[in-house]
This record gives sequence, structure tokens and C-alpha cells, in this order.
Amino acid sequence: MDPYQVVIKPLITEKGTGQNEKLNQYAFQVHAEANKQQIREAVETIYEVRVLKVRTMKRLGKVRRYRYTHGRTSGMKKAVVTLHAEDHIDLF
Repeated sequence: MDPYQVVIKPLITEKGTGQNEKLNQYAFQVHAEANKQQIREAVETIYEVRVLKVRTMKRLGKVRRYRYTHGRTSGMKKAVVTLHAEDHIDLF
């Protein structure tokens, strides 16, 4: 799989910003079928950094109501990547 298909976009949140500064960890939305090795290679290729650890989680979509029916927003797969102490990614 192409690295640009594996990593969809970086997730920028308050919690993620704290992890960036203190723990050198970055969160990304990734392809639902990507495994940890593919995520590691994609981040190393795109951002030219050294990855130490990859944690993944699947988030189920939230239930939403539209008029008289209930639906669900789309879910996603999220990856939290820990980088080497000397490396960092400039997201802004």
C-alpha cells in the first residue's frame, strides 16, 4: 500500500498537542486495513523521522439523529506514533 494511502491525516487535538510536547507522540488517522508495520514505514517515509512505537485503536462512529431516524457517523482507525527523542514533526 502507498504511504500516502496509509496515513490519511494528522489528528490535531488538545490532548494530542500535550502528547506532542511532553511524550513526543503524534496521532494520525490511518487506513482501516493498515497494520502497525505499514503505519511505521509510512510515517518514516513521509515525515523522515525514526519511529520507536506504534499504538492503534478503532473508533466506532457516534450515533446521530436526523429528523425521525437514527444514523451513525463513520468510524475511523487512529494510530499514536512515538518518535525518537531527537526527531519531531512540524504540523503547524
